[in-house]
Amino acid sequence: MADKDEKGRPPGRDAYERESTTDLKDATPDRPKGWPLHTRILLGLLVGVVAGVAANRLWGGDHPGVAWTISRVTEPVGALFLRLLLMIVVPLVFSSLVVGVAGIGDVRRLGRVGLKAFGYTLVISAISVVIGLTLANTIRPGERVDADTRAGLEQRYKGDAEKRVADATKAASPDSPLMQVVKTIVPVNPVASFAGIRAGEERQTDTPDMLHVMFFALLLGVAATLVPVEVAAPLLRVFQALFEISAKIIDIIMKVAPFAVACLLFNNTARFGLDLLQALAWFMATVLFGLGLHMFGVYSLSVYFLSRISPLEFFRRIKTVLLTAFSTSSSNATLPTALRVSEENLGVPREINSFVLTVGATANQNGTALYEGVTVLFLAQLAGVELTLGQQLGVAYFAILGGIGTAGVPSGSIPFIILMLATYNIPTALIAIILGVDRILDMCRTTLNVAGDITAATYVARSEGFELLQPHVPALAAAGVVEAGPSSRDVID
Repeated sequence: MADKDEKGRPPGRDAYERESTTDLKDATPDRPKGWPLHTRILLGLLVGVVAGVAANRLWGGDHPGVAWTISRVTEPVGALFLRLLLMIVVPLVFSSLVVGVAGIGDVRRLGRVGLKAFGYTLVISAISVVIGLTLANTIRPGERVDADTRAGLEQRYKGDAEKRVADATKAASPDSPLMQVVKTIVPVNPVASFAGIRAGEERQTDTPDMLHVMFFALLLGVAATLVPVEVAAPLLRVFQALFEISAKIIDIIMKVAPFAVACLLFNNTARFGLDLLQALAWFMATVLFGLGLHMFGVYSLSVYFLSRISPLEFFRRIKTVLLTAFSTSSSNATLPTALRVSEENLGVPREINSFVLTVGATANQNGTALYEGVTVLFLAQLAGVELTLGQQLGVAYFAILGGIGTAGVPSGSIPFIILMLATYNIPTALIAIILGVDRILDMCRTTLNVAGDITAATYVARSEGFELLQPHVPALAAAGVVEAGPSSRDVID
C-alpha cells in the first residue's frame, strides 16, 4: 500500500490542491508549505477589489495614472493568465474526451451516459430559468430604475452597444433551424475548427469552435472502441500522454493565479467603482439572488439526493474551481482546473469526468440561462413592454437553448440576449444599460455554470455505480491499454 500522510490520508487525496502549495512533482514527501491555492486566490481577489475601489474613489476610473496602470500592468497580466488557460483548453479537452470515451468502452454505455447528462442538463436548466423569471416578475427590477440613470447608462455605453448589436445581427444565420444545428455541431474541416476559422467569416477568430472539436473527439473515441485493442492502443497512449502533460501545464499556470486574479478584479473595479453597481442594484440583486438560490438550493439538493454527497463537503472540495471560474469569467478557461479537481477531490472517474465536464463547459450553463431570462424581462420592463405568459414561456425556451449553445467565454451570452430582444420587439439599444455590470455578473454566473457541470458529473458517476470521494483507476489503465496516471498509482500501490 502507498504511504499515508500525517493525517492518515492517501497521497492522492486532494493531490491537486496539496501539490500546488509545494512543488510540481507528482509525488512529494514534504508537507504543503504556505497557504493553500484557494486561500491565495481568494486573497488576490480581495486585494484586487479593494485596490480597484480605492483607485476609483481617490482618482476616478478616467484618471491618466489609473488608465496607465490598467493598460500597461494589470490588464496584460490578467490577459496573460487567461490566454495561457485558453491555450491549453483544446489539447486538454480533445485528449481527455478521446481517452474518456474510449475508456467507457461500450457504445451503449456511452449513449446511456450521454442521455443521463443531457437529461440532467435539461431539467436543471429549466429549473434555473423558472427561478429567474419568477424573481423578475416578483421583484420587477426594470420598474425601479429612474429615467435619468437609464439615459446616462445608454449614453455611456452607446458605442459598445451599437457594435454588439451589429455583430449579433451579422451573425444571424439565414439557414433553417435544423441546418443551423447541423452546421453548429458537425465540422467540415476539423483542422479549421481547431484553428478558429469559421466559414463565411472574413478573418480567423481568437477561439476554436469547441462544439466542432468535441464532436470530432467524440467520434474518434467511439471509433477507438470499435476496432481491436491492439490497433487503438498506440493512439490512445499518445492522447493519454497529451492529457497528462496538459494537466501538468495547468499546475504550472495556476501558480500565478492569485496575482492574475488580483489584476483582473482591479481592472473592473478601478474603471467602474461602486456607482454603477448602485445604479443597477435591483437588477443585480435579482440576478444574484437567483444564482444563489440555484447554487445553494438546487445544487445542494442535487448532490445530496442524486450524488449522495454532503453539500458542505461538495463545495469544500471544489472551492478552487469556483474561485477560478469567478475570476476568469470563462467556463472554457476553468475547464482544465475542473477536470483535475473533480477527479482527484471528488473521485469522479476520468472516463465519466472527461465526457460530462468537457461537453458541459459548452452545453450545461444554468447560470447563463437564468441570467438571460432575467435580463430580457428586466429590459422589457424598462422599455414598458409587457410580455404575455406565452411570450415569457418563449423567453424560457430561448434561455434554455441559450444556456446550451452560448460560448463558454466572457460575455458570451450578450449576442443571444440581443437576438431575444429583437424577437420580442424590445429596443436592442437597451443592451447598453447592462454592459457596465455584465462582466461582474458574468463572473457569478460562470461560477454557477461550472458548479453545475461538476454536479452533473457526480450524478452520472453515481448513477453508473461508482463510489465518489474515492480515487479510481482510469478504465484504460485498468485494462492495460495505457499506464496508470499519478492518481491511479496511489490506488494500485
